[in-house]
Amino acid sequence: MSAPVAAIDCGTNSVRLLVRGPDGRALERLMRITRLGEGVDRNGRLEGAAIERTLAVLREYRTVIDRHGVERLRVGATSAARDAVNRDDFFDAVAEIVGVRPELLSGEEEGRLSFLGATAELDPARGPFLVVDIGGGSTEFAYGTTTCEATISVDMGCVRMTEAYLHHDPPLPEELLAAISVADVHLDDVLRAIPGAAGAATFVGLAGTVTTAAAVEIGLATYDRDRIHHFVLTKDAAEDVFRTLATEPLADRVHNPGLEPARADVIVGGMCVLVAIMRRLGFAECLVSEADILDGLAMSIAG
Repeated sequence: MSAPVAAIDCGTNSVRLLVRGPDGRALERLMRITRLGEGVDRNGRLEGAAIERTLAVLREYRTVIDRHGVERLRVGATSAARDAVNRDDFFDAVAEIVGVRPELLSGEEEGRLSFLGATAELDPARGPFLVVDIGGGSTEFAYGTTTCEATISVDMGCVRMTEAYLHHDPPLPEELLAAISVADVHLDDVLRAIPGAAGAATFVGLAGTVTTAAAVEIGLATYDRDRIHHFVLTKDAAEDVFRTLATEPLADRVHNPGLEPARADVIVGGMCVLVAIMRRLGFAECLVSEADILDGLAMSIAG
């Protein structure tokens, strides 16, 4: 029998690990918010404290990888690393800890891997799919039915939007409008690259902003992957979660069931992206998926 494989996603906001057994079953899923991309948009560099937070989590992940006897590991680095001039120093440190040097994934490769992971369990009859991964620094759009036919990555995400536009607590109405307007401009690029995007039969939403919106809508006191995975988040529900979170100061926002405290300061920026997509592309609902780029990375190296 083959040994387990593992994948690590070093994202702008979080670092995640998936250990996958020979039968494709997830043996371990871990997520830690390290905010690797903090300040990258402003300074063009990964900050020392952000690197240290991320490396500390990777040391933890190394012990998990070793415990499961993983023989093949793929590590992907995304938007924050793409934008940072000192990424090679970070990659060197990661390689020392986990034994594999991160791959700098292009936005298009992110989109393809996200599509692979998100649609693996879905009936092609529900396609074509528009798979949208709202990250910390970028958002990937991937379109297709059984395979990814078109993809584009645009520079909007929960951390980037928050740092660039949402400066008050709670954000001012004009700040929210600015963030949504910028997202709308990015969607012009999406529609040029993927003309069929608005006509997709199923809109599949990935990553922390979308899963958090679902968790808040459900009112989950504790994280429950089974209740979030393939939850149908309606546009009305997304708008309601957005209004609630955007009008609360951070001190109150953190108390919403389903909202991880470490994500509370950037969730409104992410929700600006989500509601902009649903408004502009006319989707009445979003199929929330906990299977995403991490699953795609692991599937790409499975025997």
